Amino acid sequence: MQINTNNYSVAEIIDMLDRKELIVNREYQRGTGLWPHGPSSYFIDTILEGYPFPKIYLYEFLNRPDRRMRKEIVDGQQRITTIRRFYNNEFEIKGESKFRGMTFAQLPDEDQDRFMAYAVSVDVIRNATRAEILQMFRRMNAYTLPLNEPEKRHSTYQGQFKWFVNEMSDGLNEFFVQFGVFTDRQILRMGDAELISECVLAIERGIISTSASDLTRLYKRYDDSFPSGANYYSDLRSVFDFIGGELSELRETHMMKSYALLSLVTALFHSRFGIARITGEYNIQSPGRFVADRNQAVNNLLALAQAHEAKESEGPYGRYVWGCEAAVNRLPRRYARTMSILRAIGVDVQDPDYANLF
Repeated sequence: MQINTNNYSVAEIIDMLDRKELIVNREYQRGTGLWPHGPSSYFIDTILEGYPFPKIYLYEFLNRPDRRMRKEIVDGQQRITTIRRFYNNEFEIKGESKFRGMTFAQLPDEDQDRFMAYAVSVDVIRNATRAEILQMFRRMNAYTLPLNEPEKRHSTYQGQFKWFVNEMSDGLNEFFVQFGVFTDRQILRMGDAELISECVLAIERGIISTSASDLTRLYKRYDDSFPSGANYYSDLRSVFDFIGGELSELRETHMMKSYALLSLVTALFHSRFGIARITGEYNIQSPGRFVADRNQAVNNLLALAQAHEAKESEGPYGRYVWGCEAAVNRLPRRYARTMSILRAIGVDVQDPDYANLF
């Protein structure tokens, strides 16, 4: 078996398809359906922005009837099909892309040229039997890390909610790294995707315990349609932008631990936009702004973060510190964190255990 690495432009791939020199062998493919609109748009935007995507594998063989060389797609059918569909103006780009609403024909000439010249990394397999090809992929997969729960959800579902999470993650990567929320590796393993999913659950269900199955159901429920997606995106971005701008002193403090940040986002979201479950269950009204006093809020939040870091379970912030200990995804711990943070940002909390915290 011989494997040669090549780069083919999009124009060359389309030409090979048109001349039937490049064909699909569906027996190799994990799925035969077309990508939905969301992932198709995201993939085309990846090309237009000049980002790389995983290499494609082709198998070259001699077609005996006409004694011509052919190539068949071993891995990458959906990517190549999506490229051709976009070139044929079969869908427009959606989402947060600067090319939103455009088909290929509607792109400016220079972007059309850039799309057609994009170099696709391709490994061409020659002088191999089909058994050797299958064994090659088995061996490659043997060294792949097992998928964690967020990665499983992202690989299982290809619909609206997944691509909402993708777009939010892309926009928040820099924040997550600079503020010390996640390492690069944690982002690659989709820790940010899990946090964003938890934020959506908090918007819809308030302060609750959550598990992997709760997040999976969220992906499933909104796979076909996510009607609130645009509003959630706008509102959540404004919360994170407020943290990054007005609460920048919290950078790399214990308030940026992912579970603490979830409670901070929940509290700020309720304070500014209102979360119906928090209003209904705890009689805590939304004042319609992020914080009552910016400087006081920063000082209060820093006090909570420092108590958390010092593990001051017996001090004035002991309830918050308890909420940051074991089982941080359970309702009682989240309740303690969220109530403490609501008071820290100046929201009237009815629970007497927290009403006079600050």
